[in-house]
Amino acid sequence: MERLSTPTQVYERNENIIVRTAEVTDAAMIVDYFNTNRDYLKPFEPKREHAFFRVDGWTQRLIKLNELHKMGLGYYLVIQDRASLAMLGTISFSNMSRFPFYACNVGYSLAEKAQGNGIMTQALSLAVNYMFKVQNMHRLMAAYMPKNVKSGAVLERVGFKKEGEAQDYLLIDDRWEDHILTSLTNPDWIKE
Repeated sequence: MERLSTPTQVYERNENIIVRTAEVTDAAMIVDYFNTNRDYLKPFEPKREHAFFRVDGWTQRLIKLNELHKMGLGYYLVIQDRASLAMLGTISFSNMSRFPFYACNVGYSLAEKAQGNGIMTQALSLAVNYMFKVQNMHRLMAAYMPKNVKSGAVLERVGFKKEGEAQDYLLIDDRWEDHILTSLTNPDWIKE
């Protein structure tokens, strides 16, 4: 039987990648991804506690995240190469709000070795499609640091529009960083 997306589970794919909900059994794979890319991702992410780089820490985190998946309050996704199933990155949808906002925040990361191949553009497009068609979100919001030109380019290719700038927006690598704010709205949103 072919796997399909549901309201509680994401499973989207194209000829190159799979974007799916992270499961508790993915803890070791996720830890390997973050340990391998630790130095590369450090300038773009919050300072991480020690448990973030351990299997037991991710097992506990994934148990909690799966509860959010079941309640439709957030989604933590892994991006995998379709042929090898190697983990290439992550996408998260957090702070999900329904009526009357129908919106959430988007975050993502991509392995250093996967850069420059259009993978994040493909993955984010698949994930956005899920959030619009299955979750009926109206507005997705993403922010990126001005120095992270690659992230801004991904968002632009997927259709996100710049809305403004926020000073000292997020605590990244122990420093308050300014961010460019973007959003994408669902042209086919349906009133429930």
